[in-house]
Amino acid sequence: MNLCLLEVNSTVNYLPIAIQLLFALGFVVITLVATHLLGPSRKTGDKLENFESGIDAVGNARQPVAIKYFLVAILFVLFDVEVIFFYPYAVNFKALGWEGFLAVLMFVAFFLCGFIYIIKKGALRWED
Repeated sequence: MNLCLLEVNSTVNYLPIAIQLLFALGFVVITLVATHLLGPSRKTGDKLENFESGIDAVGNARQPVAIKYFLVAILFVLFDVEVIFFYPYAVNFKALGWEGFLAVLMFVAFFLCGFIYIIKKGALRWED
């Protein structure tokens, strides 16, 4: 009997979350409307001009960028994510024992093989 009551009341338990979401969305909408209606709207030439880091824009923004920048960014994310996998191992170091240690050694070996491959392919050389 108690089990049936818990199942019926489980959807009611989400009501405070729905109310909080409604209040949050209402706050965002009210804030956006209030700032639009109450805020100053003086459109001068200086405000409509492109601005980036205090430096005037010079040249074309659509000129090609070297692929090296994207490659280094992707490699950084790849190796950064691989390093994140060391955290669960460090937390469970004693519980994993020798089997876990050997698995981490294999992981590091694959990690180093990939790093050596990247270096040999010249992905990190910066000459243009």
